[in-house]
Amino acid sequence: MSGALAQRLDRISQKGAIKLIDVANMLDVRPETVSRWNQGKAYPHRDTEKLLLELEYIVDQLGDFYEPNDARQWIFARQRLLNDQSPAELIRKGRIDDVLSLVHKLRDGVYL
Repeated sequence: MSGALAQRLDRISQKGAIKLIDVANMLDVRPETVSRWNQGKAYPHRDTEKLLLELEYIVDQLGDFYEPNDARQWIFARQRLLNDQSPAELIRKGRIDDVLSLVHKLRDGVYL
């Protein structure tokens, strides 16, 4: 299982140029915790794991039309269509559906 988790963290890093410390901040855990997940020494709690999987899905979707650094900027920048909040803030608050809704609109070309 830990290998699968490390692969997910790697995909987030590769497709979204998101560092482990950024993942920790978005998931509201300590950077050391994410490092232990990456090394296979620990595993996230169920709710945190769900947020991690959602983050990976969002980054994967953004990777279809953004380069990794552009995806990173989009995630950390305030978005008018998210009431001037950043997707990273909303992910941290567990408001994944709000972020996914905007990602789907971007995918459909509604707001490009």
